[in-house]
Amino acid sequence: MTSTATPPAARRSKITPEREQELYEAVLDQLREHGYEALTMEGVAARASCGKSTLYRQWKTKPQLVAAALRADRRGTLVAVDTGTLAGDLREAASIAACTSGRDTLLTQALGHAVLSDQELQAALREALVEPELAAFDAMVARAVARGEITADHPAVEFLPAQLMGVLRIRPVLEGRYADADYLVRFVDAALLPALGLTPPAGQAP
Repeated sequence: MTSTATPPAARRSKITPEREQELYEAVLDQLREHGYEALTMEGVAARASCGKSTLYRQWKTKPQLVAAALRADRRGTLVAVDTGTLAGDLREAASIAACTSGRDTLLTQALGHAVLSDQELQAALREALVEPELAAFDAMVARAVARGEITADHPAVEFLPAQLMGVLRIRPVLEGRYADADYLVRFVDAALLPALGLTPPAGQAP
């Protein structure tokens, strides 16, 4: 008689946080040195001195592994930003973004056109990195609307994430320098806040 019992699901082996970080660093090193297209699960496994099967058990695909490594490399998040004003929130968001602008820009350049041409990678990055940040911007705006600082249909709101994240990426191209906290906060004060009809907090410096 043939058994119809469902076989038990394969258990996902556990790795320590320290070992996980070593694997992520191997991924990021490969990205910086060779770019996304040349990065392979085999190459990461060899660099991290682990079995390829370990990587596949934990992350299934290269895009998922890359997205997880990039998320772990972030040194700050916009999710916790809540200063009590939209101007303060945007300035704080700029300062947080600046903390990793150099590393993030290098990694973004290493990903190159793969982000646009590889739909699986694009989806993994959106889920791991982009959507949480967009949700944070939405929360900032919602609080500002509730406080009466701006209207819900203000036309400049749509462009806030693209403007702040865009200037972070483009300054190295235009000026050969990373966008540090001073630069990004000045951008918020000079461009984003006036577009929203807001003024910078008096007496505050980045």
